[in-house]
Amino acid sequence: MGQILPQYLLFLGKTATVLIAVLAVLIIVARLRHRHRDDDHIEVKKLNDKYEHMGQTLKAAVLSKHAYKKELKQLKQKKKGAQKREKDGAAPRKRIYVLNFDGDIKASAVTNLREEITAILTTADPQDEVFLRLESSGGMVHTYGLATSQLQRLKNRGIPLTIAVDKVAASGGYMMACIADRIIAAPFAIIGSIGVIAQMPNFNRLLKKNNIEFEQITAGEYKRTLTLFGENTEAGRHKLKEEIEDTHSLFKDLIATNRKQVNMDRVATGEYWYGTRALELSLVDTLMTSDDYLLQASEGADLYRVSYIEKKRLGGRLLSFMPRSLQKMALLYRS
Repeated sequence: MGQILPQYLLFLGKTATVLIAVLAVLIIVARLRHRHRDDDHIEVKKLNDKYEHMGQTLKAAVLSKHAYKKELKQLKQKKKGAQKREKDGAAPRKRIYVLNFDGDIKASAVTNLREEITAILTTADPQDEVFLRLESSGGMVHTYGLATSQLQRLKNRGIPLTIAVDKVAASGGYMMACIADRIIAAPFAIIGSIGVIAQMPNFNRLLKKNNIEFEQITAGEYKRTLTLFGENTEAGRHKLKEEIEDTHSLFKDLIATNRKQVNMDRVATGEYWYGTRALELSLVDTLMTSDDYLLQASEGADLYRVSYIEKKRLGGRLLSFMPRSLQKMALLYRS
């Protein structure tokens, strides 16, 4: 027993040394990989190159050697012709700036959207276009209102805005979409839900049953309308209903201003429709996926995907190097 303890302590010391060394290496690797990207920054990727590479990869596999060489020769001549026209003073090709907005209930993506739009406004002009892939089931009024206002900045500068909905743009999502000059949607994308909702549980009866008193002191008649723990009143319910109706009215006014072709009485019921039906109701303009739109547009325009990348904290960087199973364990520990 006297010999086992020193050996065990020695084993623990070696193990700890190895773990510390591995951690140090991970920190160094993380710093090296991110030393030029420590700050928040805008990342731009030309999508035409992506489409060209995909096409050439497939053609190399399916075409004969002779046919593929001929294809490469034609592509080279096409590029030379474009370069010559540019040297001769021909008008530059249209630029399409591609953005993505994946909205949660708080419209958290607006943090990145505002920076991306600011960057675009430093360069874009009315001959260009902004193309936004939008996915959102809606959420908080004030945050989606801010996201809508960010898109309005493009309209105020006269830059055409196209919004594509592949899956869903409902409630706050459609509030954003209606700003666009053109809305395209997949045939089964969910569109609409032009309505407002507020809901909460009330535990007042439960508290009374258990002889628990709840005190709430306010200044201002309508500082609190409905409450989780107090006894709700008809006056409070009536006031909240007024506020919801007013919000709904503002929502409808926004849509009516931007999509005059919509019959507001027909669509502002809180219902949603699939893309095909939404087209009949003039809620969207074209049935098409975002992929089709961009692939077609790449023939006559330069496409640039613009993304705002936020700085990662050291813990997040180290986590990215771990195997997925260890990531889950680390996140569980942190929570």
